[in-house]
Amino acid sequence: MHKLAGKKILLGITGGIAAYKSALLCRELKRLGADVRVIMTVAATHFITPLTLQALSGHTVHCDLFEAESDHGMGHIELARWADLVIIAPASANTIAKLAHGQADDLLTTTVLACDKPLSLAPAMNSLMWQHLATQANIQLLISRGVTVLGPAEGEQACGEQGPGRMLEAEQIAEHLQQQLNQELLAGKKVVVTAGPTWEAIDPVRGLTNHSSGKMGYELASALRDAGASITLISGPTALSPPAGVDYINITSAKEMTDAVMANVPSCDIFIGVAAVADYRPVSPAQQKIKKDADSLSIELVRNPDILAMVAALDDAPFTVGFAAETEKVVENAQKKLTAKGIHMIAANPVSGKNSAFNADSNELTLIDRDGISHLSRCSKPLLAQKLTKEIAQRYYETYPAKDS
Repeated sequence: MHKLAGKKILLGITGGIAAYKSALLCRELKRLGADVRVIMTVAATHFITPLTLQALSGHTVHCDLFEAESDHGMGHIELARWADLVIIAPASANTIAKLAHGQADDLLTTTVLACDKPLSLAPAMNSLMWQHLATQANIQLLISRGVTVLGPAEGEQACGEQGPGRMLEAEQIAEHLQQQLNQELLAGKKVVVTAGPTWEAIDPVRGLTNHSSGKMGYELASALRDAGASITLISGPTALSPPAGVDYINITSAKEMTDAVMANVPSCDIFIGVAAVADYRPVSPAQQKIKKDADSLSIELVRNPDILAMVAALDDAPFTVGFAAETEKVVENAQKKLTAKGIHMIAANPVSGKNSAFNADSNELTLIDRDGISHLSRCSKPLLAQKLTKEIAQRYYETYPAKDS
């Protein structure tokens, strides 16, 4: 059976050279069994013709607000009610700005404003436009309202520049949409996720921490939420906004994270420790700022609690997944960690050199459990989070078959 059989997907196309990928996306969605209707902005028609999308979708392509309302009754209200999901690909900076501020001056923005179905955006624009403070503020505003943002990818752009701004490939977007439309994967399950770094105070202004941005943990929390799970996200200090629809607990130190985890784990089905928790903390943090008086300074450290091992050792332990950030011997070190902590599964990733996962928008993972090793190749962190969600769900139900309900 096709993976998107019977699903109704409304594809919005805005102006940009990446519009050619929309034709490939339309074809891929149709191949997976979806019924696809297309709305194009006037600017989009300068890059790809409505006739092309009509041939691929098998339906009339809608471009004008007033023409659409007179065409078989499929106006913006009818289109909004028809869809199971809306994806705008490419989503230009202009359309993103309109959606963020509730502007509705064409068929696409009017339809989105009238639609209560899940909305996904696949941005595509010049890297400087993407990184502009206004665009980032608009994106964060939309994310806070529950909009899913897919990408953008990094690489060479049509303008010749390098950087973030490339629209994801059709296959990647289609996989995202399959996950969004499969809400039953972890329906009714409670999942606790840790994310980000911890901060261990040396004095009131200094501390021990690491390079973790929290991106992978936050994306995984979003993917698990989209799979139907109830999520508690326990996060160290990051610059990220909490995903919409999750219970969020903000902590600073490893001790605070331990307390928050142990308070929430007894009621959960799955625990995933993505956070880069500091292994050690100062024994006696200074109460005042340490002055630069001496040529050297010694700080006595003590080990922090091992959160993963503590969770795995519980009498009624949840399915427990750890992360291993390694600079060398990634698989070997991760296997040792899996055994030593007694957890069900570990996801290992490199954090050195050009492939470092820290502060990056893409990542790769080697998955290790008691039955073997598999690999998730490098891709955007949102897509990787969706792939990992499927892997975790599969192993959870294999471990606890009676809970597959």
